[in-house]
Amino acid sequence: MKMLTRAIVLTALAVGAANAQTTYTGCHNHSEQGASVEYCFGPDGSESALATYAVSGTATLPVSASATVTATGAVQTTAVTDCHSHETAIFCINGAGSEVEVEATPTGEIPPAYTDCHSHGTEQYCSDPAGKDVLVLAAAGEEPTATTGDGQTTAVTACHSHETEIYCINGDGAEVQVDATPTGEIPAQYTGCHSHGTEMYCLDPRGAEVAILLEDSNTASEAAGSAGAEEQNQHCHFHAGVEHCTGGGESEEVSCGLEEREYNVGLRVGTLFVILVTSAIGVFAPMMFNEIPGLKDTRIAMTMLMVVKQFGTGIIIATAFIHLYTHAELMFSNECIGELGYEGTTSAIVMAGIFLSFLIDYCGHRYVAAKEARGKPGAAAAAPAIDHHAEYKGSPSGASSDETHRRMLLAVDHHHGGGANTKLSVSVMEAGILFHSILIGLTLVVAGDSFYRTLLVVIVFHQFFEGLALGARIALLPGAIWPGKFFMALAFTLVTPTGMAIGIGVLNSFNGNNPATVITFGTLDALSAGILVWVGVVDMWARDWVIEGAELLHASVLKTLGALFSLMCGMILMGVLGKWA
Repeated sequence: MKMLTRAIVLTALAVGAANAQTTYTGCHNHSEQGASVEYCFGPDGSESALATYAVSGTATLPVSASATVTATGAVQTTAVTDCHSHETAIFCINGAGSEVEVEATPTGEIPPAYTDCHSHGTEQYCSDPAGKDVLVLAAAGEEPTATTGDGQTTAVTACHSHETEIYCINGDGAEVQVDATPTGEIPAQYTGCHSHGTEMYCLDPRGAEVAILLEDSNTASEAAGSAGAEEQNQHCHFHAGVEHCTGGGESEEVSCGLEEREYNVGLRVGTLFVILVTSAIGVFAPMMFNEIPGLKDTRIAMTMLMVVKQFGTGIIIATAFIHLYTHAELMFSNECIGELGYEGTTSAIVMAGIFLSFLIDYCGHRYVAAKEARGKPGAAAAAPAIDHHAEYKGSPSGASSDETHRRMLLAVDHHHGGGANTKLSVSVMEAGILFHSILIGLTLVVAGDSFYRTLLVVIVFHQFFEGLALGARIALLPGAIWPGKFFMALAFTLVTPTGMAIGIGVLNSFNGNNPATVITFGTLDALSAGILVWVGVVDMWARDWVIEGAELLHASVLKTLGALFSLMCGMILMGVLGKWA
């Protein structure tokens, strides 16, 4: 017995001397083929069979000290932690941060960890809280590349919220979304991150699993889809060669430099004549209509001109508010001129245009009244009174009746002081139209080819309707067409093509985002809006409908409804065109 004890001690000393420089931990025995094998973990985390003992009676004899056996995938893994279940299987996190399956059937509460991990050949085992070995299986798809990227993610940290979503930072330093609804305070981190196939999950402070969605991959398809939807919902059009978009996304950075676009110069030269002809037809048609033999100065002609005149009133009012005022606001909100120090800039310039129109109108009244008082003393007293109810009382038939109706229309048109005042009012109206018409021509030409044809159709209708509005007012002025009326109509006919010709000349050098250009266009649009607001609301709308002596104040129901319908049509049609120009 003493000899046997001495042999065991000497063997132990020999083994200890051979491993004097190495510290082993987690030593344990396994019975293999009738012998007891002692395994321990070295400093590198690998398990080694240090000694084999033969069991005989009450003594255990050492047989050999064998080589190192490395547990595959178990480097630096002495325990698997953060254990949890997926349906009926148990999963834990190993030392590499990957999820591994534990071959044990959950009965009752799942252990938080399995310790004393070691390998038998190529298989890894760990011990449960009862000291029983359980097999640890490496999970398939251990590398969750779709979520974790190249870096190893064992936890997501620096968690925060964007509106109602929770975001954290993963091991790559990228922001990822946590598929959890924030209730109360957001956790600072989610730990125990692991993968199921290509998906990543982490554990919240209560141990519940939450899915981790990579920000880029999660939002890429949504961004692509939403970008397409936004592009479809966007409505883009040009002002002074600058593309403006409404609806959808408008977050793209604006470039204030000269943008290169495709310009079909031949197309633009050809369409210049289209605009010229359209403008001429619109403005000269009412005058020509009143010159048709058999219709000149008749009740039918005057009624038709009245209907066109109310349509023109609607056109002018819609032009002032929807086209000019709105576009001036767009110009002054252009990012290239920065933030205006005074928010009411556009309204202030519009108000200046209204005041300027009022001043011209008022001074014209005073001048004409003074001139008539000096030239014809008592003329006003001698002038026959106009009976606005004449159409209800009956009148001589034929030409004399039509002439009486024409004189009545002319007498109540705009002013009661005679033809000079009426001509002044129409001249102020035309000035407001000419101001912005030259800008319309320039804007049309410098628009890119992608939008040019659409804008051309809109401008053709715009010029025709505006020509009708102006032509109807010119036609009701006293006197012959030549020369006064003709040149007033000719000015409108030529102004938009002139703007187009200027645009063609500066096509490759015009920068609609230049601050000076933007401010100039915005100022002229706002000033023109103010002029047309005064002319449209006061000189046209109010004087035709509500001011004492107005043509429609005591008109028949049928005539009133026809005029009202025409007025509304003008507003609606020009308002619809404002969607594109």
